[in-house]
Amino acid sequence: MTLVARKRCVVGGILFVVCLANVDVFVGWLIEIGLISWAQYMLEQYLTGTAVTVIVAMLVVVPSGTAIAVYVQRCPVCEALLFRRGKYCSECGSRV
Repeated sequence: MTLVARKRCVVGGILFVVCLANVDVFVGWLIEIGLISWAQYMLEQYLTGTAVTVIVAMLVVVPSGTAIAVYVQRCPVCEALLFRRGKYCSECGSRV
């Protein structure tokens, strides 16, 4: 372990302890502005077990980037972004 890594570990430990000691100040501020009570209301009203199950199922079933993947491709030769559905790359002329 180098000296720089040791210094980072010491500074990180000190910052962690300072942040941990001031967590109650941050939570008190969140309670004061009413964010905690709003979050509890939202949890009770809208995030029921069924809603969470449906959201998780949709995240699993629907692939990410589906709409973008239909219109955007990369050239296998030059890695250029192709925004239209064509047979040839406009940058290098290779077949896509």
